[in-house]
Amino acid sequence: MGTKQNTFTITLLWAFLAQAQSEIAFPISVGMKPESITKGFYDNYYVTVMNAKEPGDGELVDVSKNGIKVFAKGFDEPKGIVFLNGYLYFSDVTQIWKVDNEGKASIFVDKADFPKPVLYLNDVSLDGKGNGIFIADMGATEYMRDANNNLWPLDSEEAKKIPALGRIYHVDLEGHITIQQDTSPLILNPNGVGVDNDGNSMVAAFFKGNFLVTKDGVLTPLKGQFRGADAVEQDSKGNYYVSSWVSGKVWKIDPITEASTLLIEGLASAADFYLEEDKDRLLVPDMMTGKIYAVPLKN
Repeated sequence: MGTKQNTFTITLLWAFLAQAQSEIAFPISVGMKPESITKGFYDNYYVTVMNAKEPGDGELVDVSKNGIKVFAKGFDEPKGIVFLNGYLYFSDVTQIWKVDNEGKASIFVDKADFPKPVLYLNDVSLDGKGNGIFIADMGATEYMRDANNNLWPLDSEEAKKIPALGRIYHVDLEGHITIQQDTSPLILNPNGVGVDNDGNSMVAAFFKGNFLVTKDGVLTPLKGQFRGADAVEQDSKGNYYVSSWVSGKVWKIDPITEASTLLIEGLASAADFYLEEDKDRLLVPDMMTGKIYAVPLKN
């Protein structure tokens, strides 16, 4: 009995060690300037990597227990990414790419397909109904910063001159585009976009730092200000999450009191995260260090 028990114990130990070794050990380095991450084919993760922002040097990277590899390449500034109906979709300045399970990329919608001029497409999210995706156009990003690349103070004269050109678009599975949220002074430069548990749109206003939710069709800011707001999400319990690219922080927001709790700070730039609720974490790209961090949903 003792020999059998020892053999059984050793077998379990080896199985545990093999499983532990096969798990992805975050943080991981995935390339130069990763912007967004999602889960896709074969439960692997897929990361948009902007690299040096030279024409054509952007990549889509596959992250799995077996390692990291380039899945597709030839993009300019790949950003927000989602997985829908067996395809990956991501934004790239003024167009949306569609990628199949073999890494073959094709342009899903291009600049000329939009009903209004698009300037700088960023975050992409599922529409919550499986009918398509939402896309944020940040609008006139060149007016946001001073000569030192810092955001202008909100009460500055420069801030008042920023034109409201940012919009949220919906694209259905056939590539038809409609305006989901038109221009508004509340979202001069929208970055993050998502859908809450009630089907309402969520928007992260990068310049002003507002986290907004459409209530009865009206954009309404939650409490708090998160300048450089990037990603937005809501979990099944109603908690909101928002990152700030500028401050390198991620917060959790109570759905009742709207009080915010800091989950992580000290990142160089907290970009477009992926909510992985079954593992109780956010996967957060730190663009300026080239790493993906696993951030627990409880601080």
